Amino acid sequence: MGMPRMTLQTQLVLRALLEDPAKERYGLELCELTGMPSGTVYPILARLEHVGWVDSIWEDPAAYEKGPRPRRRLYRITHDGAVQARETLARVYQARRQPLPGWVAARPVAEGGTS
Repeated sequence: MGMPRMTLQTQLVLRALLEDPAKERYGLELCELTGMPSGTVYPILARLEHVGWVDSIWEDPAAYEKGPRPRRRLYRITHDGAVQARETLARVYQARRQPLPGWVAARPVAEGGTS
């Protein structure tokens, strides 16, 4: 088990899965929740599944009426994946709040003029 690349898109998928960790979600539902296209979401889900953060199963044929759509693949974050995702997202959040090395905050501009 490894660590997936923590791109902004990966973070959005993880946050969507963490909204209700016990809930199985299908890919297009995750596309709607994240606002990203399927060509972005499905490769992220595959990477998360490869590192063991996500499990997937095919929808039970008895769970839907055979109709105009094919069976869905359902994704759920694993317990270990949820723990690791929360820790990783917290680290990413904290890192964004820290100034970069060598960064100096701008001085406030005095009222009525420039510095």
